[in-house]
Amino acid sequence: MLKRIIPLCVASAMTMATQIQAEEDKFIWLEDVEGAKPMTWVKQQNDVSATHIKGYKGFDSLVANSLEILNNEARIPYARRTGDYFYNFWKDETHTRGIYRRTTIEEYAKADPKWETVLDIDALGKAEGVNWVYKGMNCQYPQNERCLVSLSRGGADAAEVREFDLTTKSFVEKAQKPFMVDEAKSIVSWIDKDTVFIGTDFGDGNSMTDSGYPSLVKLWKRGTPLSEAKTIFTGDKASVASAGYVIFDDKTPLNIITESLTFYTAKHYVYQNDKLVALPLPADADIKGYFKGQLYIELKSELVTDKATFKQGSVVFTPVDKLIAQKPEFKEFVSPTATAFISQINFSKNAVFVTWLDDVKSKLVRYTQNDNGEWQSDTAPFDANGTLSVFDVQRDSDEFFVDYTSFLEPSTLYRVNGATLKADKVKGMPQQFAADKFTTKQFFAQSKDGTKVPYFVVMAKDIKLDGNNPTLLYAYGGFEVSRLPSYSATVGKNWLEQGGVYVLANIRGGGEYGPAWHQAALKENRHKAFEDFEAIAEDLIARKITTSQHLGIQGGSNGGLLMGAAFTRRPDLYNAVVCQVPLLDMKRYNKLLAGASWMGEYGNPDIEKEWQYIKTYSPYHNLKQGVKYPKVFFTTSTRDDRVHPAHARKMVAKMEDMGIDVLYYENIEGGHAGAADNTQAAELISMVYAYLMQQLR
Repeated sequence: MLKRIIPLCVASAMTMATQIQAEEDKFIWLEDVEGAKPMTWVKQQNDVSATHIKGYKGFDSLVANSLEILNNEARIPYARRTGDYFYNFWKDETHTRGIYRRTTIEEYAKADPKWETVLDIDALGKAEGVNWVYKGMNCQYPQNERCLVSLSRGGADAAEVREFDLTTKSFVEKAQKPFMVDEAKSIVSWIDKDTVFIGTDFGDGNSMTDSGYPSLVKLWKRGTPLSEAKTIFTGDKASVASAGYVIFDDKTPLNIITESLTFYTAKHYVYQNDKLVALPLPADADIKGYFKGQLYIELKSELVTDKATFKQGSVVFTPVDKLIAQKPEFKEFVSPTATAFISQINFSKNAVFVTWLDDVKSKLVRYTQNDNGEWQSDTAPFDANGTLSVFDVQRDSDEFFVDYTSFLEPSTLYRVNGATLKADKVKGMPQQFAADKFTTKQFFAQSKDGTKVPYFVVMAKDIKLDGNNPTLLYAYGGFEVSRLPSYSATVGKNWLEQGGVYVLANIRGGGEYGPAWHQAALKENRHKAFEDFEAIAEDLIARKITTSQHLGIQGGSNGGLLMGAAFTRRPDLYNAVVCQVPLLDMKRYNKLLAGASWMGEYGNPDIEKEWQYIKTYSPYHNLKQGVKYPKVFFTTSTRDDRVHPAHARKMVAKMEDMGIDVLYYENIEGGHAGAADNTQAAELISMVYAYLMQQLR
């Protein structure tokens, strides 16, 4: 979608309700993202915080460590096969914004493959005078010759879309009538080489939802003006988004239109013969794949049919033709156990591969059907103590990649033969810190309601349990996102080797134990995620790993909301808080950028009954005069058009107005990721660790 070009603090553009809120909120002027007054305030805050944090005597070493890690040529060039090549997006010291490049399948297996540059983002930005950030390449399957490239100014979600030719390695010339879309939060996907589904901002006031995503789905033919694209679906403006896309069974296309009613519910349609056919699926179910004529569905709640009951978290399937005929015949594919839940599901040419999480530890299982339609399962031979990520699974092959990692084991890339399950190592990252000096342990803390909540601790083998260890506790806890063990050289080099302890919390709200684990902390139950987090903090102290004086916490986005709630609920429990690209003003979050799309997670603050529970944890509304808070470090980005930077800005301004000591840094570029290139990322990473050292030692 287009960025908001009318500042939210302009009174003439406000509704009466917003005017009243503006009178109550004296910091609402900071919602004007790029206004002169807010940007002056931002730069002043940046100067103060940068001077303070960069004054740490080891700061330059932290930056050098981080930059060396981010630019390390030994990084695994993760690639995806498109046609006859493997494609990879790569950043380094020379290519700060990155290059999209390719190599042959044979060459990729070599230790030092020869790469061919396809698109140079640095060169493009220099030629056009725009700070382009690469946002992805969507190629038309199965020809894989024409692609849609998304380019963002400064890293925002809103992007310009241009058609690109892989055979000529150039943008399609105007004479060839390319598909091009101006900067917006667009959703564009191929139907065939001359037709796309498109949803974008058509400038009519009706083409975008209240959440700022497309509400219309149109059919756009090559060579015709975008204004003449045929509308085939109109969603409700109160919905999150509407989109058209194509899924394939082998090479058979199925055109799907999805209207996301909320973040967790949707209506799905098949578009065929110029008609829409609604699919009789549960609103909260997810379409996971189309395989051998069957549509596979993941259930987020129990499904009861005339013939069977399928439990929450199961994956079921039904023939597509039966589904279109409104007579689905659901059968169970797999279902969760007490501790094991589905993390990923992928479909190759002849098999289905499920990555399971069992007490937050990964295993990969292949499923095939025998002649009687019965499912046979075989487990791939990977160590169960790490995290497996499966990718580049394609419908014309049974070969794919698996990435294996753990806290102390750098990523190793394997090429897996799906027929034999033989895994051959293709590439591996070298150790980048002294991992042999550390150990990982999993513990369980008991939350307030008795729930056992897992967490991992990475610490020195010879640690002294005297409570004096600087400890960083990280969590996310939302949107059914699982946080899994993974190798981070920056954590290892800049924190563990500096004497720190690292903790990853798997609190409710995430997806570590399936849909129920997530739903346990939705809306009025949000406090359970916070209670889980506090239980882990207290458990760390009880084990004498650390004390409040030496305990720091970190989280971003939804995790930034967690940080805000954590230090306003229990300011005595922590001595450092890193709050990144956060949500904090939960009264206005649904009015800022993509905020309305998250009401399925948090609730609607405009409904008084729901505001009554939201306000109990809204950090912006729970600051209290006279309370001793830890010195919080807030970070955000001007170009973040997903979570509005005003959340962090207003929180800092209010805290300073109350006489509370606080630090703030806003990167002018970077989008929701916070940084646009490796140099910016290295500096921001180093500021975080320098701040933690200052606070916790």
